[in-house]
This record gives sequence, structure tokens and C-alpha cells, in this order.
Amino acid sequence: MLGELLSKIPLARAYPDLLVGTESSDDAAVYRINDEQAIVATTDFFLPIVDDPFDFGRIAATNAISDVYAMGAQPLFALALVGMPIGKLPVEAMQQILAGGQSICEAAGIPIAGGHSIDNPEPIYGLVALGIVHPARIKRNDRAQAGDVLILGKALGVGILSAALKKGELRDKAYRQMIESTTQLNTAGIALAEIDGVHAMTDVTGFGLLGHLHEICRGSKLHAGIRFDALPILSAAKHLAQDGYATGASDRNWTSVGPHVQLPAGAPEWHKKMLTDPQTSGGLLVACDQASAQRVLEIFKQQGFKYACEIGALQAGPATISVS
Repeated sequence: MLGELLSKIPLARAYPDLLVGTESSDDAAVYRINDEQAIVATTDFFLPIVDDPFDFGRIAATNAISDVYAMGAQPLFALALVGMPIGKLPVEAMQQILAGGQSICEAAGIPIAGGHSIDNPEPIYGLVALGIVHPARIKRNDRAQAGDVLILGKALGVGILSAALKKGELRDKAYRQMIESTTQLNTAGIALAEIDGVHAMTDVTGFGLLGHLHEICRGSKLHAGIRFDALPILSAAKHLAQDGYATGASDRNWTSVGPHVQLPAGAPEWHKKMLTDPQTSGGLLVACDQASAQRVLEIFKQQGFKYACEIGALQAGPATISVS
């Protein structure tokens, strides 16, 4: 949303070394330092989506760093963004949130080098994440090509699981499935950036699969076709979706992207909810040529992304999405 608002405000002057800014709906800003290096910068933070403070910190940090990986960059360091209700939330809980974020940054091989904190009515936590990439290896979301296949790195359904959790109706096994997905760092993005046949990349987060795929379509001026039965879906989320669980954000996502999507006649309502389900710390969505698809899948599998699979393809045509 912020990128869309800023895109309406023209820069006072051109910045030739700003390689990725507000002109597109990309995952992070990229600024060229020299011919060999560019800095990638992003930030994200949110309210708790789980009750456990350590898990909340882990999820928020994983989500924030993801945009660095989505640009094909190697993370460098992070700054913490902390808003806590001083005097209302136990100090131990605050420490656990920060410890959770720290554990993820350690897994990514980066320090939390500072940050900023405020007294806030509700707990908020996130990171400013900085990375580095060769300017020729930046993976934007608007460079896909006709004929590219679409590969998704993580399973869908996190929003649906969180909806059940808020109602106190998420079983332990399903909770573990949710935490496993939301705390898995999208490290594959670094290796994927080395593949010339990978033309575009983004991560699927709050706008759901359809919303982020439409950003690729709109930016690349291409049509996408995806197969619903090919989508990786968390098993617990599938059952809950069929029982009617969904978040309010799913409806808002459909209001935004629905005019650009064609669903099969008679498709059940839960299909639409799954396609627009907001993902916290979701998977990488990759557009690559057919010759590179197997290598992309191998990288995902080697790095532990067991749900990674091909879900569709791009072709010349209007910036719309058809689901079969």
C-alpha cells in the first residue's frame, strides 16, 4: 500500500543509482554503490499473530528478512523496530519477542545492529533488513517473460490457520505446521539469483497468491494461468478452509484482485479463500524459463522447501489470471 501511495508522488530529481524504488510494487528498494555492489533495503513489522512471544518474534523477523531474499540478495544486518506497552506487558514477554527475532537473525547469519523502540498501546515488532547483491543479479517482480513457468516455494494456508488460532480452534499439530512454515527463511533466493533463466521473483505475503501474482502480471504485461490442483496447501489449512475458516483480509484481497481473475464455473468458495489467503512469511514465487525450472526446484528441495512445485505459466496477453 505504501509503495502505491508513494508512486503517485514524483521524485524531485532523478537518482540514477536508485535501481529499484517506488515505480513498481517490488519487495525492497535497491541502490547501486558501484558496478559490483548494490544495497537492498526493506522493513516490515506487525502485531502478534500468535500468543507465544518467542514464536511471534521469530515469525516477524523471518517475514522482514524475506524481502531481501526475494530480491536475490544476501542479508547483511538488521535493525529492530520495537513498540511495546510499557507497564502492561511483562518484561519477560518483551524479552522473549526480541530473543525470537534474534534467533532468526542468527540463523540468517546476520546481527541485529541497533534499532528503535517506543511505548505503544499494543506490541509491535519487526525489522529493517539490509542486504547486498550484484546489480546484474537483482530479481525484480516485473521482468517475467512469456513462456516462463511459475514455481511456488512454500505451501499456502497460513492465514486460514491464524484465523482458527484466533478462535481457539487450532490443534497442536496444525500450530506446529504454521510455525514451521512462517519461520523458514527464504534462503533459496540467493542461489536462485545466480540463474539467468530466473526472470522475476517475489514473495507471497499479505496480498495472497493472486495479489502478488497479479503484480508480476501487471509489471511484466503478461497473462498467468495457474492450476488449483497443483497448488501446495498445508494439510490442516485445507480442512479448515473447507469448513469455512478465513480471514477478513482474504475478502479485501479478492475485492482488489478479483476483477482481474477468472475462476472455473462452480469453483467452491474455499478455493477463492485459499487463493487470496494472506500469507505471513510466505514462499518465494519464481518466474523462470522452462530450461531452468528443474534447477530451480532442485535448489528449493536442497534447502528444505518440501512443498516447492510448479503451479502454472505465463504467456502473452492481458495482465490477468486464469485458474483452472
